[in-house]
Amino acid sequence: MCAPTYFDVVYAINDWMDPTVPVDRALAQRQWQSLVDTYRELGHVVHLIDPAPGLPDMVFVADSGLVVDGVALGARYRTMERGPEADHVLRWFEDNGFRRPLRPKYVNEGGGDLLLVGETILAGTGFRTDERAHTEAEIHLGRRAVTLRLIDPRYYHLNTALGVLDDSTIAYLPEAFDQRSATLLRSMFPDAIVATEDDTRSLGLNLVSDGHHVVLSAQATGLADRLRDRGYAPVPVDMSEFAKSGGGIRCCTLDLNGWSHGVRS
Repeated sequence: MCAPTYFDVVYAINDWMDPTVPVDRALAQRQWQSLVDTYRELGHVVHLIDPAPGLPDMVFVADSGLVVDGVALGARYRTMERGPEADHVLRWFEDNGFRRPLRPKYVNEGGGDLLLVGETILAGTGFRTDERAHTEAEIHLGRRAVTLRLIDPRYYHLNTALGVLDDSTIAYLPEAFDQRSATLLRSMFPDAIVATEDDTRSLGLNLVSDGHHVVLSAQATGLADRLRDRGYAPVPVDMSEFAKSGGGIRCCTLDLNGWSHGVRS
């Protein structure tokens, strides 16, 4: 995770962002700290990367990489505003003993568009990540990548339209995908939780799950009810200040799958 020391909305690179709407940085810091505290209370270890001045979106560290079995794939951003974030995270991978850290050749916005479900990478495209990056991720990380095309600019990253609940279950918004992708998701995940736009209006699918506890937007109450009905334990956290930039809980959280380098938090 990366502290929101410099978090702000000073440009608009997605449909959520409006530079004329002020950010309450003190509130953002409290909300982010609440998320950190929640993870620790659930038994997770939180590792921190230093924020960098001039990079207001670096708090959304998930977009800067994907880690599978300790192998690190870096990012290559489509927008120049976020480009330097990838360098900071790749260097952190290199300095902390990750296996084969790689800067991708093609535009690849990391965990924003690449989500690991069991042994499969669900790989988004349509607005940010280049479809050719899916094959690159597949080869480097040793996991099959399944391409899914997003069609609604409000859901510019896959992790705004789909949340991974466990190794075989997802929650997703079908309307965010083209027909082929929605059909494919129905086939692959017949027991998926189908979300509504009431859920996604607060970035409810931008969630983090350990297979039982599901940390999600406090405003996504309908989704929380459906998760509870399915045996999951929803853990609501208010991250509303970050929604001003189109980011939420998953965006702020980069899973370090299979990495072991002591405990530093």
